[in-house]
Formats: sequence, structure tokens, C-alpha cells
Amino acid sequence: MKEVFKYFGITMPIFTISYGTFLILWGVSVSIISGSQSITSWIPSFLGAPMFVMGLLSLNIPSGIKIWSHIAVLLGLLAFLGGLDFFRGLFSDGGAFGNPTAAVSKMMLLTTGAVYVFGCIKSFKWAREQR
Repeated sequence: MKEVFKYFGITMPIFTISYGTFLILWGVSVSIISGSQSITSWIPSFLGAPMFVMGLLSLNIPSGIKIWSHIAVLLGLLAFLGGLDFFRGLFSDGGAFGNPTAAVSKMMLLTTGAVYVFGCIKSFKWAREQR
């Protein structure tokens, strides 16, 4: 059997599907629970949906796994970069806790995006070493 890279004990396509699902559910949950009328509360879902699709494509069309993986890591990087907005909120007039729900969502994007991108980089390095 061909060796595959695993991150947290699962393959990257499964991890990508899982992370995409988490982002979708987070955006839906936060928007409903907070009663937010702002489209920005749905940003995690907007990132998670295409990430979920990239994971499915990686599993079902493995010939394109390189492109699907690169698109997914770009989405993970966008999640991470979007999460950096948490720090801007710390230094604004209202502080990060002027809107605690937004602050928590930004911190979630920052940390989970970093973990995801780190896993992708490890995966890419592993794949290069296998050649």
C-alpha cells in the first residue's frame, strides 16, 4: 500500500473536509445564536464551503489533488489572515470585546487557519520528499 501523509492521524483531504465542515457550522451557528444581521458573521461559512468542496474533489478526483490542495491552502491562509483582524480590534476604541462574538470568531479563524496552513505546509514538504 502506498504511504500517505497524515495530520492529526487523518489524511489531508479528510482533514480539509473536516475543517471546511467546521467552518460552515461555525458561521451558521454564530449567525443564528447571535442573531447577527451582518453578512460578515457568515465569513467562516463562505471559506468553509469551497474548502469542503476541495477536500471532496481531492478524494474523488485524485488526478487533480495538487490544484485542489493549493486552492484549499489558499483558503486556509485567507482564514488565518482574516483572523489577524482580531488584533486591530484590540487597539480600537471599543476594544476586542466591543463585539465579543466577532472577537471569538476572528480568534478562531486565526488559530484554526494557522493549524490548517501548518498541516498543508508539512504535507507539501512530505510530498516533495517522496519524489
